[in-house]
Amino acid sequence: MSSNTKLKDNLRAAILAEPDAVLDDKDLMQALVAANEQARGDNVIDLRGIAMQRLEARLDRLEDTHRSVIAAAYENLAGTNQVHRAILGLLEPVEFEDFLRTLGNEITDILRVDHITLVLETTVRQEDPAIENLGGVLTVVEPGAIDAYLSQDRGGPARQVVLRPIAQANPRIFGAKANQFRSEACLRLNLGEGRLPGMIVMGAKDANHFTPQLGTDLLSFFAGVFERSMRHWLS
Repeated sequence: MSSNTKLKDNLRAAILAEPDAVLDDKDLMQALVAANEQARGDNVIDLRGIAMQRLEARLDRLEDTHRSVIAAAYENLAGTNQVHRAILGLLEPVEFEDFLRTLGNEITDILRVDHITLVLETTVRQEDPAIENLGGVLTVVEPGAIDAYLSQDRGGPARQVVLRPIAQANPRIFGAKANQFRSEACLRLNLGEGRLPGMIVMGAKDANHFTPQLGTDLLSFFAGVFERSMRHWLS
């Protein structure tokens, strides 16, 4: 018996021992189907083979969709965990200055953004040394400035959460390093009846970090918890 015959016998024995392995191997099955079509000749149209190819293409698309859905689910779970950790971090400080420093440091790291600024409207315009000592996490603006900032690229009323790329960041919001930021998330805060509104601005150096296509549910939840904490401090 020649070596080729022995090789064929070994291959045949392996296939007979594990036929399911052959059926589960996509590339191998495609090679067998192609060999079968070649043996039939060009004048024979195999409708069954065409149907199988279409089913394979549909299965590939379904698998891609499945992977995308799983990836989105994991990403959403990770985002939920981040927001929960950030909220727990906000509840720990017992002094307002520590609360603001936590926002500018620990919360910024937890949410994986490059900068966070709390913007408050006030009718009193004077320099406060205490604000300067907070490292740029707090800034004050004149009444109406927050709604104007939120709706600067569109008409109509200001939305609670705005995600957008920025070509030129506002130094009043981001400070001396404003030219480094390329996208932002703006969260409008309702600080209670009789009080002027506030706003959280999260800045990112990546232009694709905050885009209008992203969901805002988690950020809206974070803003709701934060504004309730602010009402506590302001009272």
